[in-house]
Amino acid sequence: MLVIGIAGGSGSGKTTVVKKIIRALPNSSVSIISQDSYYKDNGHLSPEERKKINFDHPSSIEFDLLIKQIDQLRRNEMIQMPIYSYVSCARSAETIPVKPTKVVIVEGILVLTNAELRKRMDIKIYVDADGDDRLIRIIQRDIEERGRTFLEVLKHYETFVKPMHLQFIDPTKRFADIIIPQGGANQVAIDIVTSMIRMNLSHEQN
Repeated sequence: MLVIGIAGGSGSGKTTVVKKIIRALPNSSVSIISQDSYYKDNGHLSPEERKKINFDHPSSIEFDLLIKQIDQLRRNEMIQMPIYSYVSCARSAETIPVKPTKVVIVEGILVLTNAELRKRMDIKIYVDADGDDRLIRIIQRDIEERGRTFLEVLKHYETFVKPMHLQFIDPTKRFADIIIPQGGANQVAIDIVTSMIRMNLSHEQN
């Protein structure tokens, strides 16, 4: 099993990179583990308190569970990945069954901040993008998917996203084996990554 970590700032194009990697690999050979599924359950908080949750701080993630489930996949065991809602800030009672596959991609803004999680990664990738481009994508996503107003998005960006990016996320570039500038638009870098994965898979088969 090949475990690949894909990190990068909010709105950097990680999802696009992941989708392009999946398309370039054999069907059913890849499982995606999203860091966002492992946010701590805050469904008990009031709507006002929920607005103060800092989703961009490493302490917001239940890394112990994430690491435990990566270890289970590596032992060829199926896992039940949590489902998290940004709207309710709570975990669903349901889970998503994830089978062990040849490639497991762990993606999220904070996945390279945790040393124990990094140890389990065979390839570490950081998706980089210009701050203005990221902000445009964040505004679009948060209004469409997370029910925030334009002013709420800007306040949230200024209070949490930008300072946390500078403090925690951007410094994790130094742990990356590969940095992909321009996010999902950088087809050359994505082709190099998929070639590396294919080579690793063919070595495992031989």
